[in-house]
Amino acid sequence: MVIVASVSCIYGLGSPDEYQAIRVVLKRGESRNRDRVLRQLIENHYERNDLDLGRGKFRVRGDTLEVAPAYGETAYRVEFFGDEIDRIVEIDTTTGEVLAEHQTVEIYPAKHFITPQDKLNAAIQDIEGELDRQVADFKAKDKLLEAQRIEQRTKYDLEMLREVGYCSGIENYSRPLAQRQPGSPPWTLLDYFPDDFVMFIDESHMTVPQIHGMYNGDGHAKKRSWILVFVCPVRSTTGLALGGIRAKVAPSRICQCHAGRIRTQGQFTNRRADYSPHRLD
Repeated sequence: MVIVASVSCIYGLGSPDEYQAIRVVLKRGESRNRDRVLRQLIENHYERNDLDLGRGKFRVRGDTLEVAPAYGETAYRVEFFGDEIDRIVEIDTTTGEVLAEHQTVEIYPAKHFITPQDKLNAAIQDIEGELDRQVADFKAKDKLLEAQRIEQRTKYDLEMLREVGYCSGIENYSRPLAQRQPGSPPWTLLDYFPDDFVMFIDESHMTVPQIHGMYNGDGHAKKRSWILVFVCPVRSTTGLALGGIRAKVAPSRICQCHAGRIRTQGQFTNRRADYSPHRLD
């Protein structure tokens, strides 16, 4: 499998273990209550829409469930016979044409930030405590506007988290939601790969400085947002720094490639395209 990602892959996602654990697994012939399956899809942020079957949506017609994963271009049609799954087929969302028949399908959440209820309750308490401390600090410094703004925005976000489990800008609360320690690196796309994957950095003479720039720039922007709008420790929600990437990928498996003169084992080559394994420094 080849995955092409931009530098934005250094930014935080939800826990890969939790993302895997709460997927919906459907098997032909097994006994499943249809209403419970629908409830689980809703908890995974799928929307019911009986007219338009788009990505991240599902519809129900009698004993037939059709769900379009948020990450795919086709949909699955699951036919129930009572509480038993009778048939599972993959269909074209536009024409309804049957493309393939499956014995088992796995439907992953529509969003990466999925938090179990116990962790969500603990995170809300942590955010409320941090909010109280920050509002008190602003008021002590006679910054009443900042205190009012941060309290209003954060309480709105907390209400959304309680009611629907999600809010706009949820990545700003990724550390308390994941119950990580302050200063710990976030989970990123790199955490979703197996241990033996190989990473190629194309145009590394531009990409590597861009990693530095995006990390520091995002930290500066979050510091400004933290002062004016959000409750979020500055470095707790910023993406991975270069050191964090080195910790996740073994140096022997990192390759940088770019056109022009490349140093390979102590000597330079003028080949237009070459790959030289070396440390990501």
